[in-house]
Amino acid sequence: MCVGGCQHLANSQLSTVNLSPAFVSFYKYKNFKTGYGFHLCHKIPACSSRYIRIMAQSVSSSAGKKLIRIDVSSDTVCPWCFVGKRNLDKAIASSKDQYDFEIRWHPFFLNPSAPKEGVNKKDFYETKFGSQNQGIIARMTEVFRGLGLEYNMSGLTGNTLDSHRLLYLAGQQGLDKQHNLAEELFLGYFTQGKYIGDKEFLVECARKVGVEGAAEFLDDPNSGLNEVHEELKKYSANISGVPHFVLNGKHELSGGQPPEVFLRAFQVAAN
Repeated sequence: MCVGGCQHLANSQLSTVNLSPAFVSFYKYKNFKTGYGFHLCHKIPACSSRYIRIMAQSVSSSAGKKLIRIDVSSDTVCPWCFVGKRNLDKAIASSKDQYDFEIRWHPFFLNPSAPKEGVNKKDFYETKFGSQNQGIIARMTEVFRGLGLEYNMSGLTGNTLDSHRLLYLAGQQGLDKQHNLAEELFLGYFTQGKYIGDKEFLVECARKVGVEGAAEFLDDPNSGLNEVHEELKKYSANISGVPHFVLNGKHELSGGQPPEVFLRAFQVAAN
């Protein structure tokens, strides 16, 4: 399942770039042009903020602060995607005086054939992971507790297409709304036992963050469908797991990285 990220396919092999041992010890980095990268064992500090404001429309928008664009590939039923978002938010909050940020969320499907009507979450993971399941739940419970959250395995799991369509709609109305909608979706699914495919839950999440027209949008199964598939091909076709972060179009991070990894990545991306 998830060790530091949720996998759909096997991990690709990455060679090791020649950087200092201290740097290598905590940072997984990949440049799209060179194809270099390396892995890490990460820690999960807590993040206190619920919503974070994404600033900047251009590089010169805020007194010369550099703009960092972050593309996030994620699935709304991936717990490490929530962990990664919370740690990203903490890193952003501690460096907002140095940088402006532009964050966009893109779809990824851990289980593209998952049923739309949903299935019991506990039963699904028990079948999928067998003897490993209890250890996985214990690990995620510990990680979520470190974030000040209670990991909740109740409720249903299933197809995430509608949640990605809704995230697309939110992005059309503002990146702040999209980022905050991702937070609400994660909170509901992972801590409140909400079903990610339930229209009432999706519409309520949209209402909380100010996304307009969500009910009507979701009523039409074709609304946003082409756009979701286009984004899937553009941003997620060549990755094997989520969360997956790309900074300024070339620097790549994978997994539920701790805030200090993001802070270092900001420095690299800004130079």
